[in-house]
Amino acid sequence: MPPHPTPNTNYGQFVVDVLARMTRTSGRIDQRVLRRCTGLASSYLVTDVTMNAEEGMRTWRAGFNRVVDVMVALHTRQELEVETVSTASQACSECWSVAGSWREMDECREGVKAIATRLKGLLDANGKTYRGQAIYAPY
Repeated sequence: MPPHPTPNTNYGQFVVDVLARMTRTSGRIDQRVLRRCTGLASSYLVTDVTMNAEEGMRTWRAGFNRVVDVMVALHTRQELEVETVSTASQACSECWSVAGSWREMDECREGVKAIATRLKGLLDANGKTYRGQAIYAPY
């Protein structure tokens, strides 16, 4: 009997599933869970792109953008935690490094740059803090 093929990963679907489960059970966004989900972005970048060359970058980018959408909503409601912003900054840095490690992922860097730009819009005017507190910076 031939082995079953491994299904492709899909960060976009993973994020939707996590958010749906979270809001269905508690009716709110648990930022601890959101941070875990965000922390998986670089792993999903690798698996989405390598397991599905045609759609992987799109599914990964959709997932990370959805996380940022939630962060923007939390920011607007004055509920976004500094630790969540810092985790997202670290995830961007990791994704940038991963995307630069393989020539086939060069165009993923544009996706990382777009997400980082959205996140930077949430920061204080100095671009290094969120609500006066330092966030993760890769340098």
